[in-house]
Amino acid sequence: MRRSTKKSPPPVETWTTEDVHRWLMTEVKVDKTCADIFCEEEVSGDSLVDFEKKDILDLGIKHGPAVKISSYLKGLKEGSRHESQFPEYVENWSKEQVGQWLLQHVNIYSKYAERFQEEDVSGDCLVCFKKQDLLDLEVKGGPAVRILAELGRLNEKPEPTLQPILPTSSDKTEAPKQPPPEQSLAQAIANTQPESCNTTESKIEVTVENKMAQETFKKVSEKKEVQKSKPQNLGARRKETVVTTGQPENPKINVTIQKILEHLSKKDFKEFQFYLTEYDKSTHKPIPRGKLEAKDTMDTTNLMTHHYGREALKVTSDILKEINQRDLAHKLEKKMGQQEQQCLSKDVLKKEANQGDKLKNLLTCGGNSLDNYNRFVVVVNKSCPEQVQYLQFLSKMKLFCVLDFDPDSGAPGGLCHSYRESRVANLHSPTQYQGQTDSVIKNLNLYKQTSWVFCNGRHDLDSDANKVLDYKNWLRKSCKDVEQLVSFICNPEVLLRGRCLIIFLLLSPVENEKDPIFDTYKSFIKHTEEENIITICASQSTYSKWRELIQEKCEYDIDHLSISDLTLSEINGTIMALGPFNQSSGKLLPSSGSSTVVLKQKDEDFMTALDILSINQCEKMYDEESPEFRDFRIKVEEEFYRGGKVKWWNFYFSDKDKEKPFVKREKYEHLKKMIRSHLRDSKNMCDLLNLFHHPGCGGTTLAMHVMWDLRKEFRCAVLKDNTLPETEVASQVRKLMTLESNKPSPVLLLVDDSKETENRHDLVNCIQRAVTEDGLNTNVDDAQNCKVIILYCVRSHSPKEQYRKHNPMQSQFIDASLTQEEQKEFEKKLKELQETHDKPENFYSFMIMKSNFDQKYIQDLARNTLENFDFSSKTDKLFAFLALLNTYVAESDISLSLCEDFLGINVIRWKEDNLMDRMKPFSNFLIIDTVEEWGDYKRIRILHHSIACASLERLEKSFNLKVSDITMEILHCDLFFSDRVVKHRFMLSIQRMLIERQHRKDGDNREPFSSLINKIHNQQGRQMVQEIFVKASSRFVTSASIPQALARYLYIKESDFPEAVKWAEKAKKIKENPYTCDTIGQIHKSNLRTKINKEKKEKSHNPEDLNSNIEIAKKAITVFERAQELANTEDEPKENTVDDQENADERQVADDESDDYPRKSYNVYGYVGVLEIAFLIFEIMARLPFFEESDPMKKKYLQSFLIKKVPITSVYKEDNEINNRYVEIIKDHEPFLVSLKTEVKETFEILDEYFTYIKANNSEYDLKNHRTSCDLFKKYVDLFCTEPEEMKRERQNNPNLNQKIDIGEKRLFLEKNQADTFAGILQHLDKPAEETEKITEVYEFLQKQQQFNDKKQKTRETINYILSNIVLYLLKHKSKAVKSPSELCTLLSRTLQDVGLRCPFPDPYFLALLLFWPSPTEEKTEIGSYVTAIRKSSRKYMSKRFPRRSTIAYFYLGKGEGLQRLVSKRKLDEHFLPKMARGDLAQLWQNGHIFKEKEITRRLHRVSGVTEQGQMFAIHQKMKIPVLPARIHDIQHGCSTEKVSFYIGFAMNGPLAYDIKIEN
Repeated sequence: MRRSTKKSPPPVETWTTEDVHRWLMTEVKVDKTCADIFCEEEVSGDSLVDFEKKDILDLGIKHGPAVKISSYLKGLKEGSRHESQFPEYVENWSKEQVGQWLLQHVNIYSKYAERFQEEDVSGDCLVCFKKQDLLDLEVKGGPAVRILAELGRLNEKPEPTLQPILPTSSDKTEAPKQPPPEQSLAQAIANTQPESCNTTESKIEVTVENKMAQETFKKVSEKKEVQKSKPQNLGARRKETVVTTGQPENPKINVTIQKILEHLSKKDFKEFQFYLTEYDKSTHKPIPRGKLEAKDTMDTTNLMTHHYGREALKVTSDILKEINQRDLAHKLEKKMGQQEQQCLSKDVLKKEANQGDKLKNLLTCGGNSLDNYNRFVVVVNKSCPEQVQYLQFLSKMKLFCVLDFDPDSGAPGGLCHSYRESRVANLHSPTQYQGQTDSVIKNLNLYKQTSWVFCNGRHDLDSDANKVLDYKNWLRKSCKDVEQLVSFICNPEVLLRGRCLIIFLLLSPVENEKDPIFDTYKSFIKHTEEENIITICASQSTYSKWRELIQEKCEYDIDHLSISDLTLSEINGTIMALGPFNQSSGKLLPSSGSSTVVLKQKDEDFMTALDILSINQCEKMYDEESPEFRDFRIKVEEEFYRGGKVKWWNFYFSDKDKEKPFVKREKYEHLKKMIRSHLRDSKNMCDLLNLFHHPGCGGTTLAMHVMWDLRKEFRCAVLKDNTLPETEVASQVRKLMTLESNKPSPVLLLVDDSKETENRHDLVNCIQRAVTEDGLNTNVDDAQNCKVIILYCVRSHSPKEQYRKHNPMQSQFIDASLTQEEQKEFEKKLKELQETHDKPENFYSFMIMKSNFDQKYIQDLARNTLENFDFSSKTDKLFAFLALLNTYVAESDISLSLCEDFLGINVIRWKEDNLMDRMKPFSNFLIIDTVEEWGDYKRIRILHHSIACASLERLEKSFNLKVSDITMEILHCDLFFSDRVVKHRFMLSIQRMLIERQHRKDGDNREPFSSLINKIHNQQGRQMVQEIFVKASSRFVTSASIPQALARYLYIKESDFPEAVKWAEKAKKIKENPYTCDTIGQIHKSNLRTKINKEKKEKSHNPEDLNSNIEIAKKAITVFERAQELANTEDEPKENTVDDQENADERQVADDESDDYPRKSYNVYGYVGVLEIAFLIFEIMARLPFFEESDPMKKKYLQSFLIKKVPITSVYKEDNEINNRYVEIIKDHEPFLVSLKTEVKETFEILDEYFTYIKANNSEYDLKNHRTSCDLFKKYVDLFCTEPEEMKRERQNNPNLNQKIDIGEKRLFLEKNQADTFAGILQHLDKPAEETEKITEVYEFLQKQQQFNDKKQKTRETINYILSNIVLYLLKHKSKAVKSPSELCTLLSRTLQDVGLRCPFPDPYFLALLLFWPSPTEEKTEIGSYVTAIRKSSRKYMSKRFPRRSTIAYFYLGKGEGLQRLVSKRKLDEHFLPKMARGDLAQLWQNGHIFKEKEITRRLHRVSGVTEQGQMFAIHQKMKIPVLPARIHDIQHGCSTEKVSFYIGFAMNGPLAYDIKIEN
């Protein structure tokens, strides 16, 4: 609490609570109830001097009296008396007269006048108001200044005439001064309801209950002082009401309580009386026990109402719950609910001149627009075709779902059928709403498209599941499903409380309670408050019966929440007249030939992923001359300049006011020029442009500004749903491109805040495929318009460095600095804002940019705002949570409802959010906005990243509050982790904060840990880091990411390998997959390396170290092999699961990545891990005394041992205890050790095939794996493919050595040069011809010797020999080592005869494609059988090693003859590389545009073919040869039979078709 700097006079400090009470009553002259509150809260003089207005408001005192008390208190502390500066008559105004003056003389909005009345602002309070007091009342700056100015002018004017606000024409009778017995309980209690409220008199019989009420009334009437009404006199003081404590406000209260108590047994009633004497939840003292002795239910009721007044109802309810009489408590609360409804009607609903106004108020919360509710739920029964024409208003509402009990609704003439003519609705059944909430939302496309739920069958579908049921069968078979549906709808994680309205639309009568729609109503009131449901009836008779049913069965009167006197035509017209308005001409999009087309609402509904920007965006949606629109504009601008996301409205407002344009950044013109140049000059169908930007520097705003100004040249859209598959996004983009036109139009697509730059071309490829399959690229004239330009806004902490790494023709960057010209523009904009907005200097996001991101300015803001920070306060604590999240997790937030729960705020329907009031003084740093893709849920966040960072820094410096303290506080808050709160995004943010690793500024690699964990480690070390992870692990019990991250921390930072393994195993137990297994392998590998490094420093040898090292290696190899096995068998990883993505709103945190290898790149890392461990063991073995690497002979012993030539017992060594122990250990592990060489060799072969046959994703991870593999192969060659110099010299001196040794040497040469495998020889296409020539000669020598270990080796070496000849021919066709094509064909034919058509590996059939592919003149060919064979063989062989991977072609079919017709990819690339970067060339191959280049078409042969039944064939004479499309989407859907042509490439899984074109 902030203390006054001025010391108050001593007499005040010595005041007792009675003195304070007396001062309030005599000097300040406030109502006795206000003074009593000070007394009850024990406010004495020494406390009073520290009070400010906020503290008075916190006592529950309304704003008017609070301002008056604080004003008098200020004078008291300064030693002066309060003197009014305004005429005396003003102080005599009642609050009603203040409202009359505001409306009739100041001309402010009625909602402000109502606000003044709500807060009891009478004249004596008004004269104490300052500007800030008005702003605190949520009066905007303009009206606030006007009110004070008019108040000041009263000194210069005669006393104004105030006219009473008369009742409307429908109110023909005065409200009675004393409620008659037949009034409802709600009307009786809400005795402060304005007299002008519309009431409908009805004749009700006097029941027994009324007689009881009269009898009760007589008992208490003697003690009651009746309030006397005086005529409103302009000079008279406001009316004062004298209330006696014991006055029951209406006998109806007594009746209600007495009837409830009479249900209690004698024992329960005694218990009730006991708890009544102990009741301490009221400001009143408990009733003394003596007064309750021998009292019956009537006497007890009278005592309670006399003692507690209107609060007696709540007291009764609380005690009933205490004694476990919850049914009675619930029954009482329903009656109390009526009180709340009437009070709400008084506070918010405007006076209802007719039912039209009432309907507006119910749907708009007293406003003029349907935007006040996020969603509507409609429950409707049987309609007739004549009614449907008047139900167009449903298409205007943001419907979440419709619960339809009309089985004919989906047929022509039905309501659903009519709705679907203009809007999209997905048709569902109640059973589809069962399951996990997230899954149901995703599967049913909720929030994005209306869900139309048929709750009792459909006549348009002929199946048992859709039969219409009678009530009895519906109750048995369907009622439970509908109740679960209702429960789902009312779940606060689905539709937020108070922000959804349920409408019962009764188009036909509900005759009795045995109607499914009535059961549905009862289901709703079980799960939500009655005030969230309104009723609209097509007729008065339908309404009367419905109301009677609910009163009888639910004990609730719905009259104030119902519409029954309007015709459907009037209802339709009234709702259609509400804002926002549909644009009269519709949304317009640019089209071919400078024309425009209309974007239909239904088409927009289909494109759920896109926020489409129209040419006439924002036009004619509101009455722009109305005060409401002016307020709307001020609000939108204020939100943006404070720190909210930019909206199209911001640009629209600037366009409307040309003198106050939107600030254009320096890069604006560069970005626009880049986009236009790609439209004009690029040959690509889809181009990707990057805009790299610092967080909070205006990158997204710049992109949207450019898009706004290009909306007449492009069809523009923002990708708003990043969770959809890229194929679906591509489909919607294609639809947008061709909408309402035969010719395509260019599309500009903004992808905001994406960090997925490594796979950013995936969306490009999907869009190209989607456009191509529509045949849109076939018309050359439309080529320029058939384009999609994707503008990626990529958040980066080093945007300039990112820009430099990318093609400058396709990238731009914007960082946290302004040019001098930009600074001038921001200064100019500030002056403009000062003219239209109150205190624009508090628009901190704008001011930060205006200050050129001045750190001192930001730090000063944080220091001043956090001056009195107190972490024990819940509001301060919540701000600290937000500062932590917003600093470490971009785009993080906490849902508004979760914040309200945390602070204990009870949300009242139709009341403004008061969270910002509670969060003062931090409110200026906070902003509340809406996230559409998460169901329009409201979230709260700090308005700028730099403010969050500065606040966190200030908390640490000034209050010693470390980030670890805040993190632990979040993790210890049970509320955040309970099942009932809306917390999905918040939970993801907490996990990301703990495990998300940022890219290093100096490179592409990521930091080993999250920024938060790095900071905590640097500040406090291991203990705190481990405590946080352990606590987080207990909160996120199903997430493997937390224990995995802890395991990584323990082994990387602390080298605590046993503890690291324990946590990694825990992660694996939660979810076993390649990543959790890999983490365990990494720990073992790191442990092994650490031990080796330690042993190198020690001079002595310890054989036990060898034993433990081998044991660790065994575990590591086992787990790496398991990781690879899982990688080969698991389903293709889904998109967008990498844990370094920043946009959580739309992304899932990856649970289980390892090191720097995210999901999409884990291809062969298990294999690489096995190699690394094996070579660590080889290194350990090479350091043993008898295997020392430095001694050539000892090294030969090691080689011989590892290849099983020499057992360990035959290795020469000194006979000593250490060596003997080494031998024992090696013998124990000998099977494992001698198997390593073979396993290593096989692993190298697998990796060779992967990097040769498989289409690479060119990621840094694949490149790193390839680099590691190459480095380890050099070590392999050094260990296994070399021999000591002495042996070489001996061989040279004795040429007659055994021929077998010579053959072995040749094979060793091949192994050394990676030419002993088929994949290895293919790699020599990119190496010098001389190497291939030598390899071919070696194979020729081996062929002549014909010495093979087995038939498999003979086949392998023969096909390798053939392939080496083909490669050599293409590199150096005049080489003497090259055999003629006929010789190669003969050799291959013999080999094929030996292996048949079932060879386990595809190599011989690949050669058959190269050599036996038929020439145009060749008649007989068996190529079809070889194509079938290679497909079968590669499917078996490669699916085990590289499942779901695409292959690449190494050779293409050219126009020559024999071997000349084979064109290698390398040869094709040579033409482009001098003129083009490798990355750009790779993109041409990837998107297929390479085949449009003249050099390609000149050299390659185009083959004719056909598509049949979804398969593709090359046609050779009358023979059909199966081929596969190189890109799966190049073949049309629908299994159409078409003539096609294409180029052929030869891959390891058969011939591939490239650049497929339909011929006809």
